[in-house]
Amino acid sequence: MSVQNARAKAWASLLDKKYRDRSGRFLVEGIHLVQEAVSSGAEIEAVVYDGERGLPRELSALQADHAELLVSASASVMAKCTGTDSPPPVFAVVIKPPVDESALFREQSLVVVLDGVRDPGNAGTIIRSADAVGADAVILGRGCVDLYNPKTVRSTMGSIFHLPIVEGDLGELLPKAKEQGIRLAATSLQSAVSCYDCDWTGPTWLLLGSESDGISEDVLAHADQSVIIPIRGRAESLNVAMAATVILYEALRQREFNK
Repeated sequence: MSVQNARAKAWASLLDKKYRDRSGRFLVEGIHLVQEAVSSGAEIEAVVYDGERGLPRELSALQADHAELLVSASASVMAKCTGTDSPPPVFAVVIKPPVDESALFREQSLVVVLDGVRDPGNAGTIIRSADAVGADAVILGRGCVDLYNPKTVRSTMGSIFHLPIVEGDLGELLPKAKEQGIRLAATSLQSAVSCYDCDWTGPTWLLLGSESDGISEDVLAHADQSVIIPIRGRAESLNVAMAATVILYEALRQREFNK
């Protein structure tokens, strides 16, 4: 097997979670996400581009600054190593960053906690919304989709590189947060308290569950308060990504625009 074929096989294996976990690496697909990885200072092992199409002009600066990372590959390799129907012109192999839990416990922290959110599009969109409002971090509890699933990574639109994201055990992290005076607010369709009547100005973790199952009983037992998003029309509910965005922007309004 040639060196190129061996590398291609290793890259393609990163579409599988067990190989991502074993190697500590993941794939980033497309021009925008590769740009975000580079500009954010992510540790990049290789930037692989379609040799027939050439290096995208948006990434031309890499030839001068990071030429050692660039690898020209065939269209068949590009197709084998990416998870989309139409292979992108470029992908990067990125080393997973070290887990940094210090951001979770900052003064006045705003952290989003996901419990059993398995849809990669929802998880990625929530990470994007958390990034947009300047949240301190996102936590993915057990039972959530893998953060480094290519679909999740694509859905973050680069926000995966902008704020700390911790995959952790909520049974350990939630009590630790409460010990440090952080309030835990959970979404619940059974709550009588509107999210607009909740005080989001202090250190708070927002707990969100999956659309199908909601927040698990074990996680909900740690919550100091539950809130609901008022619905005036006939929709039964909002999906979890929409709900997260509504509440996060209410938190931003209270913290930054209600002074």
